[in-house]
Amino acid sequence: MEIRKVPVINKRDAIAWLQKNLFSTWYNTILTVVSLGFIYWIGKGFIQWAITEAQWEVIESNFRLFFVGFYPIKPNNLLWRPWLTLGIIMSMGGLSWGILSHPKTNLFNTKNLVFFSIIALIFSLISIPSNISSSIILLSFFLLLIIGAILGKKIGKEIPNLIRWLPLLWIGIFFINLWILLGTKYVRLDNLSGLILNILVAVVSISLCFPLGVLLALGRQSKLPVIRWLSIAYIEIIRALPLIGIIFMAQVMLPLVLPATFRPDRVIRVIAAFTIFSSAYLAENVRGGLQAVPQGQVEAAKALGLNPFYTLGFIVLPQAIRAVIPSIVGQFISLFKDTSLLAIVGLVDLLGIAEKIVKGNQKFVGDYQEAYIFIALIFWLICYSMSLVSRKLESKSNS
Repeated sequence: MEIRKVPVINKRDAIAWLQKNLFSTWYNTILTVVSLGFIYWIGKGFIQWAITEAQWEVIESNFRLFFVGFYPIKPNNLLWRPWLTLGIIMSMGGLSWGILSHPKTNLFNTKNLVFFSIIALIFSLISIPSNISSSIILLSFFLLLIIGAILGKKIGKEIPNLIRWLPLLWIGIFFINLWILLGTKYVRLDNLSGLILNILVAVVSISLCFPLGVLLALGRQSKLPVIRWLSIAYIEIIRALPLIGIIFMAQVMLPLVLPATFRPDRVIRVIAAFTIFSSAYLAENVRGGLQAVPQGQVEAAKALGLNPFYTLGFIVLPQAIRAVIPSIVGQFISLFKDTSLLAIVGLVDLLGIAEKIVKGNQKFVGDYQEAYIFIALIFWLICYSMSLVSRKLESKSNS
């Protein structure tokens, strides 16, 4: 039996790493010093402004509005509904995190602990001055995330194939949360505002544009001329139009082609616009993945006697989608960021709430920087979480 020697990895210390990566040549040294000076100058000015000049009361006093907008409180204090949906999402997010993590990976390494500690501290400092109960609830949700991650890792070890059912579980959770939010006569779809409106539009649009984009990608490679040219026409025309133009057309023109007795809510029309727009770009991403699958895979499937449907569903599509996971998630992240355009068509999303606060309340007039920094932090947290999930999926699919 041959014994293979494990290669010894030479670990460089911090000084050697800095010398190799930042001070290897004279021009790299100059760039490093200039960059550090610029970062110090910007960071010092921002920290000084944030501590001594910024009026963070605009966040403290309107914490609820940023997240749930004008969701009705009366009667019977309906705010328990959005709180419950957030708790379900955090629990399911922790469960998914644990299931997707590698069995030998430490969930609570130094990097993760520092990240979650900073986030918990930020939200605690923001919500404590105005409402201690909100701070306690938010910290409880972080605890739910941690407990869900621990349980998810244990369940993932016991049931490795559970990862395949995660999308269906998330779809079920979505409909449950939608029923919790809208399952009362006091709340309509157009009454949703704030962050929950951004999340709703993004989640529904992502869920609809993904299968539509896959169908368009397959249609563009179809051997039937009618299907191929219709798919090409749709993709090229939609990609040549700006998103804001499609949103305005959905708001104004969609009711004209529908029966007079059927007038969908504005949120439904916006979701249709986002789905139409994103599916065209997603189709090109999927088409790139389809072209990356070797033709020998298809020929091998035919040799085994698989029909075209099974060949496509079990051989071609899984490999194609696995190859373009980063670009697909990038499109999803772009879609979520584009939900900030909802304020342009009269829907009060997270950005619209900020504008109403800093313009409609005399007490907070001019506090644009504080509100926009808070909004940027929320968008970054959500987009970074999506990026982390995509990396987990990519590493899981390649293992």
